[in-house]
Amino acid sequence: MKLSSTFLAAGRLCAVAAIAFVSALTAVADVPVSYYRSASGKKDGDLKTALHNLIYKHTEVSSYNALPDYFRRTDVYPYGNERHGEWWDMYGNIPLYVRNGFRGLNREHSFPKSWWGGSTETPAYVDLFHLYPSEAAANMAKSNYPLGVVQSALYDNGVTRVGYPVLGQGGGAAQVFEPDDEYKGDFARTYFYMATCYQNLTWKYTYMVSNNQYPTLNPWTVNLLLKWHREDQVSQKEIDRNEQVYKIQANRNPFIDYPELAEYLWGNKKGQFWFPGSSQEPVGDPELITPVQGMALEFGETAIGTENTASLFFQGQNLTGTLEISIYKGDTGMFRSDASHISASVVNSDNGYHLKVVYAPTSLGNHEARLLISEGGLPESSRAVVLKGECLPVPSLSDITALAATDVTSTSYTANWEEPVNDVVDYYVVTRTVYSTIPAGSEDLEAETNELAITDCEPGSRESYHVRSSRLGFFSAPSNEIYVDLDNSGLVDVAVDNPLGWAYIPGGVRLVCGSVHTGCRIYDASGRLVRMIPLIDNNVEIMLPYGAFFIVTDQQTTPIRVLVRD
Repeated sequence: MKLSSTFLAAGRLCAVAAIAFVSALTAVADVPVSYYRSASGKKDGDLKTALHNLIYKHTEVSSYNALPDYFRRTDVYPYGNERHGEWWDMYGNIPLYVRNGFRGLNREHSFPKSWWGGSTETPAYVDLFHLYPSEAAANMAKSNYPLGVVQSALYDNGVTRVGYPVLGQGGGAAQVFEPDDEYKGDFARTYFYMATCYQNLTWKYTYMVSNNQYPTLNPWTVNLLLKWHREDQVSQKEIDRNEQVYKIQANRNPFIDYPELAEYLWGNKKGQFWFPGSSQEPVGDPELITPVQGMALEFGETAIGTENTASLFFQGQNLTGTLEISIYKGDTGMFRSDASHISASVVNSDNGYHLKVVYAPTSLGNHEARLLISEGGLPESSRAVVLKGECLPVPSLSDITALAATDVTSTSYTANWEEPVNDVVDYYVVTRTVYSTIPAGSEDLEAETNELAITDCEPGSRESYHVRSSRLGFFSAPSNEIYVDLDNSGLVDVAVDNPLGWAYIPGGVRLVCGSVHTGCRIYDASGRLVRMIPLIDNNVEIMLPYGAFFIVTDQQTTPIRVLVRD
């Protein structure tokens, strides 16, 4: 499979050894005047709802395909850092370099999208405050497991650990995901944001959250996240990322700006009224809080003859006149907005206004223009938002061949399929059908590599899957159907007791195991034995040619499938 220009990469990130911590005063230095005015003087559930109303209404990223373009602004080691030029991956420790694109990484929903059903209709699907670049193998290993402290690891790459939780954690999930100590506070504040911004959603899985607006987080979740939040304080990385996302989405993570908010909502300051400080008190001058000067709407890659739409959020206070909207400078014919005037009363209201901006290219190539905002009584003469997009031909997608499931246990399996050699693919859609229900139920799942772990099966049931590839909103024909029978004998995969995992490295794989494995045998996709290794230890690196391989050992009798890309 060929990957699109926004996906190509040739290395993997390492986690930094240390991050400088800063005070909340520094964190709020760039918060616009009056941004938090609507939440000031509130407590408990009223405070949380006020924050929800503030941050839920924001500019939505135009497309899932455009995320790597945004990650270049939010998740790259900065100038002056010894790892400048690498993607900042909080899940893995193998360097991947930005100059080579996005290959080897996934667009990871740190707050699993399956928890709300995975719907693409909610802003949560493309909300950068919980989307991060992630090492593909780690992303697959963490699946949709909740956060937690791992007692017995089944997967450990030195940064991400997945395994059985300590007593009292997991919310009923079989396994939990534990990030590195360096990033535990980052994930805690991400989850605080998600539980606040999306308290209006109905949760399909309630490992960490409940279907209520307050407190939303389950008691064990509060204990865990507050501990991580207190021990791993706000870092410069989070402050910088908060500012960049603000310039993209025009909303902020309040728990980065004001870390004490977590205490007011769930901790030792519950029942007290919160005030953000005199620097944030309302003033009488006209102010356009969002869009932010210097914002850019990245529409990413779009097929000719199709359209890509973004929602640009407007919020202000004390505006005295109508805002004028125009598109100028550059490829103005490729972009349009659904309004040329927005009344001050609408922008000043608590609900604000969402302006639809459309990229509808009529010629191939890169396009750029500016959306100009003027008048309204603003002290500055105008404000501009950059519009960017790339137009490509309509893709032609090959048929997909689904392969037999591997790693089948009583409750899980890995779906597999052949990677199309000559196609550019954005992602795959795996349609899973479960026959234990009447009528049989189906769901569509997304994968960014040619395998997908299914981990919530009913013992003794029967399932099937077929696969389609997707590119620029177009889909290939469905593949052949693969049927999977789940073993209900009560036997447990030996990998549970002596796990063998793997992580991609350029030109090979790194094997991860809980203890020494013997009799390692590596087979190619045709079943031919290509290599034997008498003894392997944790983190051993094995160089292999491009292709798919199956690995077994004396301790890991169920084959694990690995993919070497370079």
